[in-house]
Amino acid sequence: MNTEDKRLFLLDAYALIFRGYYAFIKNPRINSKGLNTSAILGFTNSLLDVIKREKPTHIAVVFDVGQATVRTVDYDQYKANRDETPEAIKIAVPYIQEIIRAMCIPVLFAEGYEADDVIGTLAKKAEKEGYTTYMVTPDKDFAQLVSDKIKMYRPPAFGKGIEIWGVEEVKEKFGVQDPIQVIDFLGMMGDSVDNIPGLPGVGEKTAKKFLAEYGSLENLLENTDKLKGKMKENIEANKELGILSKKLATIIIDAPVDFDEEDLTMCAPDVDKVKEIFNELEFRQLLENFYRTFNLESDVVEKTKSVSESAVQQSLFGGGDADSGEIPSTAFFTEIDTYDHLYQLTEGKMGRKLLIDKLLQQKEVCFDTETTGLDALTAELVGISFSFEAGKGYYVPFPQDFNEAKAIIEEFRPFFESESVLKIGHNLKYDYKVLFKYGIVPKGKFFDTMIAHYLLNPDMRHGMDVLSETYLNYKPISIETLIGKKGKNQKQFNEVDLEQQKEYAVEDADVTFQLKTFFAPQLPEVNAEKLFHEIEMPLMEVLSDMEIEGIRLDTEVLAEQSVKITAEILELEKKIFEKAGEAFNLNSPKQLGDILFEKLELDKKAKKTKTGQYATGEEVLTKLVDKHPIISDILDYRQLQKLKSTYVDALPKEVSSETQRIHTTFSQTVAATGRLASVGPNLQNIPIRSEQGREIRKAFVARDENYVLVSADYSQIELRIIAELSQDPIMMEAFQKGEDIHRTTAAKVFKVALDEVTREQRSQAKTVNFGIVYGVSAFGLSEQTGLSRAESKQLIDAYYETYPTLKKFMEEQIHQAREKGYVETILGRRRYLKDINSRNHVVRSFAERIAVNAPIQGSAADIIKIAMINLQKVLKENYQTKMLLQVHDELVFDVPKSELETIKPIIKETMENAVKMQVPLEVEIGVGQNWLEAH
Repeated sequence: MNTEDKRLFLLDAYALIFRGYYAFIKNPRINSKGLNTSAILGFTNSLLDVIKREKPTHIAVVFDVGQATVRTVDYDQYKANRDETPEAIKIAVPYIQEIIRAMCIPVLFAEGYEADDVIGTLAKKAEKEGYTTYMVTPDKDFAQLVSDKIKMYRPPAFGKGIEIWGVEEVKEKFGVQDPIQVIDFLGMMGDSVDNIPGLPGVGEKTAKKFLAEYGSLENLLENTDKLKGKMKENIEANKELGILSKKLATIIIDAPVDFDEEDLTMCAPDVDKVKEIFNELEFRQLLENFYRTFNLESDVVEKTKSVSESAVQQSLFGGGDADSGEIPSTAFFTEIDTYDHLYQLTEGKMGRKLLIDKLLQQKEVCFDTETTGLDALTAELVGISFSFEAGKGYYVPFPQDFNEAKAIIEEFRPFFESESVLKIGHNLKYDYKVLFKYGIVPKGKFFDTMIAHYLLNPDMRHGMDVLSETYLNYKPISIETLIGKKGKNQKQFNEVDLEQQKEYAVEDADVTFQLKTFFAPQLPEVNAEKLFHEIEMPLMEVLSDMEIEGIRLDTEVLAEQSVKITAEILELEKKIFEKAGEAFNLNSPKQLGDILFEKLELDKKAKKTKTGQYATGEEVLTKLVDKHPIISDILDYRQLQKLKSTYVDALPKEVSSETQRIHTTFSQTVAATGRLASVGPNLQNIPIRSEQGREIRKAFVARDENYVLVSADYSQIELRIIAELSQDPIMMEAFQKGEDIHRTTAAKVFKVALDEVTREQRSQAKTVNFGIVYGVSAFGLSEQTGLSRAESKQLIDAYYETYPTLKKFMEEQIHQAREKGYVETILGRRRYLKDINSRNHVVRSFAERIAVNAPIQGSAADIIKIAMINLQKVLKENYQTKMLLQVHDELVFDVPKSELETIKPIIKETMENAVKMQVPLEVEIGVGQNWLEAH
């Protein structure tokens, strides 16, 4: 073999595995079985990238095995302060080793030695045989081994390409004359990660200075008489520590490993085995990358080629170049500058007509609106982008004049109202509301990639940029590069150069179109296709209508309440100061902590925060309520302040100047349970247990004197779902007979007749009924009920004796979660539980509670969503009644008084029959001029 062809690549396994795991830490990759595949994906990406780029002649992956006893024998604290390896990585390693072996790559290690030592030994042995060795690792410690024939190969990190460190690069980065001095450098300054102590007071700058002056650690220690002050004192007192540190930092180059050229030779992978592993892990994109890396043919690759080639077919107006067909490596991101694309500006009536004709010929089209702001109801259109082929798209700019813009979008009405063209988007609800302002209501079928991904991976983030980077290996243009960062100097999108507008806008549509082709086939695989097309997408239209409608707010009611609450806050403040014996800043955690724990000495074991001050959070104070009357006053003070700032004073500022109504936004992709979330403002968290909280609802009023608000609330829906899912005969019978479930439970648990159940017994039974599926413990129940822990345990035990089928159901849910990695609602909505098999008891217990609770909460969410879809269809076709809000298990409607008696039974029957169950659903209807009256 030619010497130049003898290139050995040695991969530092754990360094690359940890790097891959943490690269996805904010957006972990969880497959349908609940397995966190981030570490496997990250490492395999790096491995394939090296093979594809460098085409090595020889290769191996080196692992650490057991403790590095060659170092701990000298220093038992070596690496002692490292955090425990994340469980996801422990689980990942066997998979990774299986993948490596399936690729015909040796897995090497030496018991008692570190991967560094094995790599160092092999690199030096290979050097003698004329090989050039590349140590593939981000770990800077390997720089000490660099020579003319041994180099560091640092894989690409986000925003940076590959770095190859030869002798000159090491000399420059460490300020040394020879790479071997890196050992002295590390010995002097130590390493907190490996717990190498180093010389006290010596950091990076000082270490470089000493090396420049003395050349080595030993020479420094022999010349300490030339040092001064504290530095001299520190180094002289720690000479042995310095020598030990250098020894610990030295990579061993005579570890017990053999250099076998034949074993290390790059060979053909076991394709079927790799495919089997990747399919098990659900690595579809990675499988494409694997085939291309090894120049193999497959149906997967042919499919990908056809997508790439379609991206450069003759454009609407002609032109286009042939695509190379190259799929970018998943170890780094492609960006607009290196992406072969054809984005076109479409201006003029004829150009728009040609585009519209083309759009109407498609089966599916992605579109995306660009606007002057983030509020869909006030923002103005700047442009719309369209894409129906990967790598290709069109941008239609709009004039600033509203009427002119409306005339242009009118031309696109046939497309937006077409029933035959599937309309794709990311967060389509925003685009829907923007178009509504211009008189366009999109029709037909929709595909929202944000919602699709939410169903596939509910615990991940769902932003388009994140999804593009994760699934397409493509980094979209940042909006801040065009309009600047948030602040007074930030531009609006219509101030951006038209060419830049086009590139940014069409890129969004192109990326979203490609994400759709990626996500659509996965929905049936996780049993989410029906849920997506029949629930979530129709609901998107329903929520759009509700958000557009908004609800009227009586700001005078809140103004009066603000005055009243301010007076109550001042009165509480006065009482608190009297009990404290002095005035202080109640909003200062430090001053409050000093009062409670220094002056009043309420808890001699009071916890402190990292900053050294006492913890004074609500959880801490709640436990001290019985210790001093000042605590309840402080809690009341905080509650009133929060109520005033969050709702009473804030809500009037949210009223639209155009509609004089409040328009919340309902998010379908926030809660992993399937519940909707309300933001901008959040109308779901208005407190209803306190009198002041309930008073806020009084400000939400009907449209005018000819309308009333109607509140329709599912009664005890979660308990009914528990009964349905568990099929517990006793609980089912109670609901079927229309009994008070809490009274029934109390009678059974306390073994008394129904008419003998006391109010206290019913209250305790109610607490257990709702708490049991949330995994309430004897300790938790005692805190909620005032019972002792022993009494609470007896109550829980009696509850399980009363409902044995329910207990069995809960156990089965946990068992199924362990087997499958997820649990499901009545409609098949999945909640993945990556920690259900964790070895950590606390983590595992939390996952077990979710395994029981998620199907219940999620089923409640499914039911009310179906009810909303069915109701909206009836209302839009026949009535003036408008659905305004969804708050947990409650719907709020604006109803003309003339329709009230007709609409009440329709709402009740539609909600109660949303899903057919053996346990009847029950809906309570309330009516009033304001929300408080109606509820």
